[in-house]
Amino acid sequence: MARASYRSSDVDLMARMMRAEAEGEGQLGMLYVGNVIVNRLVANCLDFKGLRTIPQVIYQVQGGNYSFEAVQKGNVFYQRARGIERRLAEQNLKHWRQHPARYALWYFNPHAPCPPTWYGQPRTGQFKEHCFYEPKPATCDSVYRG
Repeated sequence: MARASYRSSDVDLMARMMRAEAEGEGQLGMLYVGNVIVNRLVANCLDFKGLRTIPQVIYQVQGGNYSFEAVQKGNVFYQRARGIERRLAEQNLKHWRQHPARYALWYFNPHAPCPPTWYGQPRTGQFKEHCFYEPKPATCDSVYRG
């Protein structure tokens, strides 16, 4: 059973985001970004309450800005999805989860060493340039399901 329900257009949108955010980090880096997208969709906690669709996750605005830098800046995000990214996005939506993004709700590239916390949330690890963070214990149990 898939981690979240989705349509073909959701796969395209998610694939474009994965490429725009992590193409330079290879397929594994894109899968980690996909983990975060799906985790936000299923979490329904903290900053991600009420998100029910991939477009709601991708275009979410927090603090007056889009949550994902690629949406703010445009860059590769506005190009068409390629087959490889579509396959990776479907893997994430169906089942794929792996450390350090397995339960992560946040990631970013600090262009420096990863800080131990991000807005008070603990770091789970790093892959190439991206640092990953999951919710503090007992603040978002739903991200650990599925």
